Amino acid sequence: MLLIKNASEVFLPSGIKRNCSILIEDGRIKKISKNIKKKGAEVIDAEGKTILPGFVDCHTHAVFSGSREFELEMKLEGLSYTDIASKGGGINYTVKETRKASKEKLVKEAKKRLDRMLEYGTTTAEIKSGYGLDLKNEIKILEVIKKLNDKHVIDIIPTFLGAHAVPPEISKEDYVNEIINEMIPLIAEKKLALFCDIFCEKGYFSVEEAGKILNEGKKHGLMAKIHADEFSAYGGAELAAEIKAVSADHLLMASENGIKKMAKAGVTAVLLPAVPFSLFQEEYANARKMINNGVRVALATDLNPNCWTESMQFIIQLACFKMKMTAREAINAATLNAAHAIKMEKEVGSIEVGKKGDFVIIDAPSHAFLTYHFGVNLADMVIKNGRIVWER
Repeated sequence: MLLIKNASEVFLPSGIKRNCSILIEDGRIKKISKNIKKKGAEVIDAEGKTILPGFVDCHTHAVFSGSREFELEMKLEGLSYTDIASKGGGINYTVKETRKASKEKLVKEAKKRLDRMLEYGTTTAEIKSGYGLDLKNEIKILEVIKKLNDKHVIDIIPTFLGAHAVPPEISKEDYVNEIINEMIPLIAEKKLALFCDIFCEKGYFSVEEAGKILNEGKKHGLMAKIHADEFSAYGGAELAAEIKAVSADHLLMASENGIKKMAKAGVTAVLLPAVPFSLFQEEYANARKMINNGVRVALATDLNPNCWTESMQFIIQLACFKMKMTAREAINAATLNAAHAIKMEKEVGSIEVGKKGDFVIIDAPSHAFLTYHFGVNLADMVIKNGRIVWER
């Protein structure tokens, strides 16, 4: 039993409560009120601090081996994502390194990333496969994700992303058939993933191929996600609406028609502002247009070797500075809306009675301070299921 009292602010779905306390029993939020008293409870005095829901990082590629810092020089020379891939970098470089790595090595490396995520306040995370690109290695990565979920305090949601790119040793047609006929049925049978995702973009997988793969995933009980319209208005947002995907992610170039269709279909937009930041791009996803059109907007890190950050605080700050989201919108996007993007909104993502006792207490007098003071870790304490799991 845990009692957090005297918080300067508590970030609730209904608004901000000041000088407020929270009681957690059996890992769940029991009461939110002023002046709670409970005999026998462990007490945390949060005077002068702000309580936020634990961050939900709903789009990551946290299981991989090898780093790609050498690509930074290429970016500085003006090479594009596609140019770098053609010179031996990009996804296929990481695939090569990840295929070579043992499960033990992948677990060890990913655990370090998860530990850093926790320090910055993330208490729930999605992790995708996608650096195996064959049956054996995609299974290997998903089994690593399962092991991490069993061992780590962060709750991990697994996603199958076999359609991340086409491996060099096989034709695209044959690879699509392998995903549909071999990978999806076996992964579903082994219960290694909850979602099926695809990189729907020119030079990767077409809208038609994405539809086939995601619909096959749905037949096997895997909910649909889609990397959509990152480099061009390619029709990914429209496809997400058509197949009622849980989320469409990236969306820098999504058409107005696609945005409106997503809103109507209830598809969550997962925006990843660290991606254009890491690619030296001036254009970011149009969060304001999406919000104004009624789309639920979520935020995530897209942690991967091309965009390596574990900090959801940084993502929230980028969302404000680069996408003109308010502090409240950005924090809500990084918590409750992000939980919607992985179908966990009934369990996590907001401070409500009955939900898991997942919080990040920041050393700041208000939620807005999180976007005002950047470049440092403002987390003072992280609580998971009503238990302190990290503190400064």
